[in-house]
Amino acid sequence: MENLIEIKSDYNSLDKLHRFLEKESNFECSKDYDIWEHRTNADGQMAQCIVIKKSGMHAVKAFFVNQDTVKVNHIIPNKMMHAYFGKSVKARRNIIEIIAGFIKQALLKGSQEKAFKELEGEISKAAV
Repeated sequence: MENLIEIKSDYNSLDKLHRFLEKESNFECSKDYDIWEHRTNADGQMAQCIVIKKSGMHAVKAFFVNQDTVKVNHIIPNKMMHAYFGKSVKARRNIIEIIAGFIKQALLKGSQEKAFKELEGEISKAAV
């Protein structure tokens, strides 16, 4: 689950958007390094993103893809839960891992979509 949101020019940096979300949102909001995708910035350092957390299983991360557009992705903020319930990135998986992945996705899909829409709405408050 991901979406691109065009942001007002008042909030066109990660720090400005983070301050706005901390003030306006009812959820826990933090600025963290992107450990989910391991993106790097222009200096070769790990890039930062804004994480809006609803619970240990549901959160969204937001980062700028260009000057005024934010990409919002659903994540599992807890590292242990992410290791178990997150999407496998292994090149080769056996049949049990594939089947278990489909079962996990089927069980979590409804609650993840509901949380994603709710948290995405918080970021949309800063949209054009």
